[in-house]
Amino acid sequence: MNIKYTIKKDIEQALIKIGLKNYYKPLIISKKKTEFGNYQVDNLMKIAHSNDIEPYILYEKILFFIQKKNIYKKMIFSYPGFINIFINENFLSEKLEELFVSSRLGIKRVDSKKTIVVDYSSPNIAKEMHIGHLRSTIIGDVTVRTLEFLGHNVIRANHIGDWGTQFGMLIAYLKYKKLEKKLQNNLISLREIERFYCKSKKKCDVDKNFEKESKKYVVKLQNGDQHCYSMWKKLITITMKYNYQIYEQLNVTLKKEHTMGESLYNKMLPDIIKDLKEKKIATEKNKAIIIFLNEFKNKLGEPMGVVVQKKDKAFLYSTTDIACLKYRYETLHANRIIYYTDSRQHQHLLQIWTIARKAHYIPQNLLLEHHTFGMMLSKNKRPFKTRDGNTIKLTALLDEAINRAKDLIYQKNPNLPKKKLIKLAKVIGISAVKYSDLSKNRNTNYIFDWDTMLTFEGNTSPYIQYAYTRIISILKKSTIPIHKISEKISLVKNSEIQLATKILEFEEIILIIEAKGIPHIMCNYLYELATYFSNFYENCSILFSKKIKTRKSRLKLSFLTAKTLKKGLNILGIKTLKKM
Repeated sequence: MNIKYTIKKDIEQALIKIGLKNYYKPLIISKKKTEFGNYQVDNLMKIAHSNDIEPYILYEKILFFIQKKNIYKKMIFSYPGFINIFINENFLSEKLEELFVSSRLGIKRVDSKKTIVVDYSSPNIAKEMHIGHLRSTIIGDVTVRTLEFLGHNVIRANHIGDWGTQFGMLIAYLKYKKLEKKLQNNLISLREIERFYCKSKKKCDVDKNFEKESKKYVVKLQNGDQHCYSMWKKLITITMKYNYQIYEQLNVTLKKEHTMGESLYNKMLPDIIKDLKEKKIATEKNKAIIIFLNEFKNKLGEPMGVVVQKKDKAFLYSTTDIACLKYRYETLHANRIIYYTDSRQHQHLLQIWTIARKAHYIPQNLLLEHHTFGMMLSKNKRPFKTRDGNTIKLTALLDEAINRAKDLIYQKNPNLPKKKLIKLAKVIGISAVKYSDLSKNRNTNYIFDWDTMLTFEGNTSPYIQYAYTRIISILKKSTIPIHKISEKISLVKNSEIQLATKILEFEEIILIIEAKGIPHIMCNYLYELATYFSNFYENCSILFSKKIKTRKSRLKLSFLTAKTLKKGLNILGIKTLKKM
């Protein structure tokens, strides 16, 4: 049930019937204090004045057309020009009853199912994941979970950079150090591989012979040399095995079958270059193949050039990304493609999309979206790094979170068995890191703060998780089996009405994430829901209400709150606990 959408549609219909010349869509907002209404039409003055009508007169006309609908208890005009809307308690009760028996909280699957490719995480090969990969990985995963919940066919695409010059350097270095057998026998860790990569890069800069040797191995690999291919495959396997462990630790749904590296599109590249030249989209200049785009200008105001093949015949990221887009449309049959990369990639993606459309590799109406995100900063508002200036490894961050959570839990419950302590610490610590990130608008930078993310107060994961465990505890203490309650929910007190209304807003949040991929609104919603439950708990006796009907009603309302919190946290990829 999407109450805001229902109100908006009702008022839109009323405005059409009134016959206004200048049409603005009504803006509906939630009210914090239910004594002044549950919702408010916030732009009545704008609609009225643009049509030369007094706001109060327009309110009366709207009221005439919609006052008899059973959703509304009453509508009150508020000066200088707002409509305060009170929702009928019986209507709320009926809708809550529908949610009570629904495994999906009353949310229907979409009528028009889309095939949606979500490109996220994209770790580097031969390197450990660092904190810069966190946002793409967890925000992308929330979008994937949301789209799947709504019934879309979602294709996870972990687009890894598994093709290029770095592999030539690594193969040459491993051969130079006689480490090939060690690699084949799984006796080299990813940390060592990363160190070898750094050393090979430095050696390339000072040793021309080594640089030539590295390039030779790149060519051999691209031409299908079995020995080079075997080493290349091992480097990828070692890297991704480590990454899958991190995904599991983060409770992220990416698996081996979702990995789609640049190598997947390698065979397509020569044909794409040939096709772009034949269509006169690409041109040769100084032996390189370039596409000049009038849609993008350089500093001199000239069409910007996108190189798709270097003069040494090597392909670039741009070539691979064009092929990738073509593959996703033609082979995966995508209706919508969402990219989760930082904002620095935006112009590059726009150029790729423009080229693919010009070449008719994708249709004009294919939905292409770049969901950008900001950086994680330290308290001094600088990029979050180690003391020696290196980027923090993701494993180090997660280990620190678990250890801090362990200390926090031990202080509260020193007698907890060690196994339970470790299990709790893993869930609470990692959830805190994820929630702290997801609760910030993805478009902005944010300051990483251990102290605020692990507190049981405010908009944090521990606060939401604790709210859930408290409700589970209440339900367990009750002598009334929740699923055997046949009496309907009765809403009398303001705190009951406020909580009921908030529960029914869950669908709206899901649909916003489907459209915009902004998880922070789910975090804000769950925090408000948990806060409203706390207010309800303080003002309404649940287990000891004198009237049995009231007790049963409040138990059902508590159960629905827990159900909604659990589903919301699940969408965020955060685990719930029965005890904390």
